[in-house]
Amino acid sequence: MEGKSPRQVDPRNLEVVDDEMAAVLRTKSGAERLKIAFGMFTFARRLLIAHLRHQHPEWTEVQISGEAARRLSHGAV
Repeated sequence: MEGKSPRQVDPRNLEVVDDEMAAVLRTKSGAERLKIAFGMFTFARRLLIAHLRHQHPEWTEVQISGEAARRLSHGAV
């Protein structure tokens, strides 16, 4: 946004939504926001599984799925 000084944001904090994205998301219905979130989660899971397959080619699909679930649930699974 022109004329507005950029907000200092810690790049390690992925939970910060910038003002422009927040404005876009406010125009979406709850169902649309949920669909977007599900798509992002699905993409992250696929990316993580690909990474685990590359890092651990000796692991079975059960091990890969279990590790992905553990990481995505922050250790709750």
